[in-house]
Amino acid sequence: MIQNERIRVLNNKPQKNGDYVLYWMQSSQRTNFNHALEYSIIKANSLNKPVLVFFGLNEKFPNGNLRNFSFMLEGLHEVQKSLEERKIKFILLKTSPEVGATQLSNNASIVVTDKGYLRNERSWRNYVAINIDCPLIEIESNTVVPIEEVSKKEEYSAATIRPKINKLLNVYLLPLKQNIPIKSSLSLPYDTLNLDNMEELIKSLKIDTTVPSSPHLFGGTSEAMSNLETFIKKKLDRYDELRNNPSLDYLSNMGPYLHFGQISPIFIALKILEIDSPGKGPYLEELIVRRELSMNYTYYNPKYDSFEGLPEWCKRTLEIHEKDTRDYTYSKKDFEMAKTHDPYWNAAQNEMVYYGKMHGYMRMYWGKKIIEWTKSPKEAYEILLYLNDKYELDGRDANGYTGVAWCFGKHDRPWSERKIFGNIRYMNDKGLKRKFDPDAYAKKINDYVSKI
Repeated sequence: MIQNERIRVLNNKPQKNGDYVLYWMQSSQRTNFNHALEYSIIKANSLNKPVLVFFGLNEKFPNGNLRNFSFMLEGLHEVQKSLEERKIKFILLKTSPEVGATQLSNNASIVVTDKGYLRNERSWRNYVAINIDCPLIEIESNTVVPIEEVSKKEEYSAATIRPKINKLLNVYLLPLKQNIPIKSSLSLPYDTLNLDNMEELIKSLKIDTTVPSSPHLFGGTSEAMSNLETFIKKKLDRYDELRNNPSLDYLSNMGPYLHFGQISPIFIALKILEIDSPGKGPYLEELIVRRELSMNYTYYNPKYDSFEGLPEWCKRTLEIHEKDTRDYTYSKKDFEMAKTHDPYWNAAQNEMVYYGKMHGYMRMYWGKKIIEWTKSPKEAYEILLYLNDKYELDGRDANGYTGVAWCFGKHDRPWSERKIFGNIRYMNDKGLKRKFDPDAYAKKINDYVSKI
């Protein structure tokens, strides 16, 4: 059974005698370890109804481009095939998700959806809750511990949220009964976009095509699991020692897959817990505590994607030093084209632009330097968001917004006062050299880019 704390009824409409149970899939784009899907099947079987799974393809989604649409559609193609094997109908429509879900609810007994944490995701669900005439039930499947069970407010830091999460892990970090057989199959005809001809489908979309697909990162649950297996076998033992060395690859690369909901964080955590490894604790800290701290931030702070959403001490100290002299200043275009004086920063920018994912340690350095090299902290904030959301496969995400905010002091403490940064933590290339060989990192990225 699905734990009650993962279930939230979003309206008080009466159940109907419809043709199916509608699962409006949006945040959990997978069939493996998906509480919302299994809940839909349980409800459908109790009503002797089939399940219809719907996904709305929104061409106008902010910062939607060829890179993230390709990755997402590769995952949805796998979802379609998996559901077909379970005799569950999947339809993909070129429509705004809340509009498609509302229309399909006309013939549904109930509507089930997965939980979203960002402003647009929550507004979609609120719209559907108000505008349909049957129940809308939201199932939380993309956090280990349901967010409102952890805290009812925005947490100050990892130190404050960690004990709240840890005391609940044994309650929620549990296997899910999966692949429940569906009793009824849907015979009603429904048109759907053709995922078998991916090239033609992508050509038909009115999206930004200037950001190409990542040449090395491919979407889908099977790809996520393959990356996870490689990480466990070859990287986990030395993860704590080498994770902050961008010249090596000791990260799990789960970020894009978690962003699109193509793999469950609970599934990952349970797999990691099976392993006796020194990297287990540090990795679970990142996967659970740090990730769910990010979701806490975007869930409880309505200004999570703006300078105004920062803590008062961060804004105050940066604004006091806004007029400080900068040794270098660059425009948004300069940053985007990786045209700064710093070879390490340029390499990080190129890694993001050409690969689709920047190493986490360099992402911190990258953000700090944009603060240092722009005319104002507000301008820096806007540039960070623009670049991160445009090029990162895991941009437009709670982790991405929180990572940007961290560069400006969020979830951190005040440090010694200095020029431009005030009391915000500072980073420089000397710090890089103390931790790893940044020249080797820059060479690796430059060699990669030169071959494209």
